[in-house]
Amino acid sequence: MSRVSSATVVSTDSNYLHHIHAGHYAMDTDEPLKLGGQGAAPAPFDYYLASLAACTAITLRMYAQRKGWDLGEFRAELAMERDDDGKLHVRRTLHATGPLCDEQWQRLLEIVANTPVTKAMREGVDITSVKGTTSATD
Repeated sequence: MSRVSSATVVSTDSNYLHHIHAGHYAMDTDEPLKLGGQGAAPAPFDYYLASLAACTAITLRMYAQRKGWDLGEFRAELAMERDDDGKLHVRRTLHATGPLCDEQWQRLLEIVANTPVTKAMREGVDITSVKGTTSATD
């Protein structure tokens, strides 16, 4: 299995504020004030939606470029909510200022249903957890 992505998170002294290193990029995550955080950074589910939005934008831009279509300015708006049974639902709304016909939009909607992050979220991912070392005496 090849290693494609990596991320590390480290706690701070500020309750739920954590520093994230994804690849060679630094970010922070926190919870909103109403959940006991500082509201100092996006919450984990904000990053979840952001990853889907980013993959959406990049995939559709790549596809449009290959086809020679002018997307113009592209925007993806995502919202997530839980239903009464606790199941999560994401609504993805796409906008583009380019001159796209209905057939082009239909194809973009087909493509967006199969972006890599969309597939991973829809199909699920195997996640394993192990204990790491905490000090030199472990």
